Amino acid sequence: MDLAESTPSTRAALDAARGTVELEAQGLAALRDALDGDLGLAFERAVDAIRTVQEKNGRLIVTGMGKSGHIGRKIAATLASTGTPAYFVHPGEASHGDLGMIRDEDAVLALSWSGEAPELSDICSYCIRFSIPLVAITSGEDSALGRAATLPLVLPRQPEACPNGLAPTTSTTMQLAMGDALAVALLSLKGFSAQDFRRFHPGGKLGSKLRKARDLMHAAPGIPLVRDDARLSDAIMEMTSKRFGVTGVVDGAGHLVGVITDGDLRRTFAGRFEDRAVAEVMTRKPRTMPPETIATELVAAINDAGITTLFIVEDRTPVGIVHVHDLLRAGVI
Repeated sequence: MDLAESTPSTRAALDAARGTVELEAQGLAALRDALDGDLGLAFERAVDAIRTVQEKNGRLIVTGMGKSGHIGRKIAATLASTGTPAYFVHPGEASHGDLGMIRDEDAVLALSWSGEAPELSDICSYCIRFSIPLVAITSGEDSALGRAATLPLVLPRQPEACPNGLAPTTSTTMQLAMGDALAVALLSLKGFSAQDFRRFHPGGKLGSKLRKARDLMHAAPGIPLVRDDARLSDAIMEMTSKRFGVTGVVDGAGHLVGVITDGDLRRTFAGRFEDRAVAEVMTRKPRTMPPETIATELVAAINDAGITTLFIVEDRTPVGIVHVHDLLRAGVI
């Protein structure tokens, strides 16, 4: 529907959407500014505490009630997928036995915008009793949660996007951003790599993009290769039998020294061209990648070079070949 044809009710809905995004953006801006002050200092202490717990094989237990609990579940999932062992414990279930899931070497991250959620009281008391670090994400510095926390992260109060000022909107956006900030800070400090991320994301589109070259490549004897003292006729036979439209050229030590493509053959076409030495025709210093290269980097290399195949090389020796069709079949592209 064209905006010019919109009705008063749909225009009002769009205005409400813009207002929601604007108020939540203001909340995030206030959070960013607060990190330049006392909140930033508290954030650094919280990160250090969580790192210390993790170094002792402890975990981060995330908890929260209502909408804060939903945000807490997402934060726990993000932390766990980025190398910080974490899981969510419902505060109601904690009061009925699940406190036993919290170990002495763990830390707790509790979320409550007001800081007065009564369901958190048992977890707070448990942390105090057993000297378990308690990190709080709240806007209530003098609230029950704010006072109980050993490491309170006090967020600036901002108006909710809800016109009644009641439904958690801006507040949950800010809580989520703070949880993401913790997760990213922790993964950055531990040098968590794309390969590490792959271990926790083996499925779906993301898993496909993080697969490694050695998982996708065609290995020997399926690699098209000829010696550098071979003739072009040998290269043509190899290219035809392996059907990659390319063959690698190796020296006596088995090191890749060049490639011959269909394009190279077309540019060389002339009388008796098949008797020429491959070394005269091959493209030297071809683009290669090591076996541990992740799939997205393979795609980037193929796109940058304008080619359809990549030789996978280890210690200058070809160990595999990847065609763009392999990446398509794997769902990487």
